[in-house]
Amino acid sequence: MKKILSILMSLLLIGAVLTGCGSNGQSATPESAPSASSEDSTGDKLKIVTTIFPEYDWTKQLLGDQADNVDLTMLLDNGVDLHSYQPSAQDIAKISDCDVFIYVGGESDGWVKKALKEATNKDMKVINLLDVLKDSVKTEEAKPGMQAEEGHNHGVSDFADSDVEDRTLADWDGDWQSVYPYLQNGDLDQVMARKAEAGDKTAEEYKQYYETGYKTDVEKISIDSQANTMTFTKDGTPATATYAYKGYQIYDYESGNRGVRYFFEATGGDAAAPKYVQFSDHGISPAKAEHFHLYFGNDGFDALSKEMDNWPTYYPADMNATQIADEMLEHEEKEYDEHVWLSLKNAQVLTGAIADALAQVDPENKATYEANAATYTEELANLDKEYQTMVDGAKRDTVLFGDRFPFRYLVDDYGLSYYAAFAGCSAESEASFETISFLAKKVDELNLPCVLTIEGKEHKIAETIVDNTLEKNQKILTMDSMQATTSDDVKNGTTYLSVMDKNLDVLTEALN
Repeated sequence: MKKILSILMSLLLIGAVLTGCGSNGQSATPESAPSASSEDSTGDKLKIVTTIFPEYDWTKQLLGDQADNVDLTMLLDNGVDLHSYQPSAQDIAKISDCDVFIYVGGESDGWVKKALKEATNKDMKVINLLDVLKDSVKTEEAKPGMQAEEGHNHGVSDFADSDVEDRTLADWDGDWQSVYPYLQNGDLDQVMARKAEAGDKTAEEYKQYYETGYKTDVEKISIDSQANTMTFTKDGTPATATYAYKGYQIYDYESGNRGVRYFFEATGGDAAAPKYVQFSDHGISPAKAEHFHLYFGNDGFDALSKEMDNWPTYYPADMNATQIADEMLEHEEKEYDEHVWLSLKNAQVLTGAIADALAQVDPENKATYEANAATYTEELANLDKEYQTMVDGAKRDTVLFGDRFPFRYLVDDYGLSYYAAFAGCSAESEASFETISFLAKKVDELNLPCVLTIEGKEHKIAETIVDNTLEKNQKILTMDSMQATTSDDVKNGTTYLSVMDKNLDVLTEALN
């Protein structure tokens, strides 16, 4: 009887083991995803999930010999672009019970909030790269010549004097209305509230500030560029004059931004029309304005140029209060540049945060993580010095990308200037004639030896830029932004430092 019971118990144990293996046969991570450990059934391994390659490799370097005791996952393992990635059910499950989750934290990671709400491990350490870097995170900027997102031409705030071009009244053609009445009757209160969320004033203080800024008794302006006339309507009474273009002035503001005002002087018409007018719409070259600030009076251009507190603002006359408020709110939205990993200085800060998280979830190996972090930080710092030494001795200080530009953190680290077809997170893929022409002229003007691109098979924009230069012989070189690094690349030995080292070689050729 005992023998029979023993046999039955053995069979039950075997069945249980087989059932357990079956339940783990479907991995939450695709087989192609790199993992520091292929075992995931013991339940006692540290589980770390990263979204992109730099986070994955940093963590791997910090783990060192402990990597064999960790289930380390890179979600974007097959070259999927960060900006278009959407997690699968398996990805969400993998995040749900991990011990450490590392992600960038920008607009592209909008899905993360929901994923974390569904997490079963409430003790999970979550690292948001943008949160770690805090005030050093940069907003996306529009550079001269850069293709704007369709329907949103908000101008530029950082440019060289040579980038500024003359403009005509055609850029402001049409009928315009003052936004001052909308501020007074409360239609823009939500805009003031949004400013208060990100600024250093209360909503009421912002409203008082714009009360001074927007204040005007000219409720409507009509501009006819064919006739070179402007009509100013005050208290329902119009006054029209003919205006001649008188050039522009560049301003360097205390905030660090730059701006341009375009000057027009009345040459005839109604005496009630202002003699001197200055336009400011954040633009520095010919382009149709979406709105503008206007300075006008009869005391001369010098007097107007000193005015910094009152800038009556005008939007198209056919827009209603809701549309104007929505446009202002969209203008207030800060689009953060997510590509923080492309700065070796940022990498030193971020790996420190990852090392701290590892020490918290695995205190027994804290000393190992701290030692690995010290060694790796030194390697990052040494490569950072190589970049700076190269830039200090380079012939040029400007790069030009016929592509998206995710390298703003890198160029800012070393005081370099840049021009590009698109911003780093732009969804645009077709460059306009104006953009191509502008960039080609910059290649000629700056005598650049090459046009740069980011990784990818198609470099048509860069090729078109080269075709439109005078010499038509510039090289097309590629810098790797690590947004398409795959699991195969990892298996073949690609590391964060190896990519940044190759980027240094490319940058060296571009600047010399």
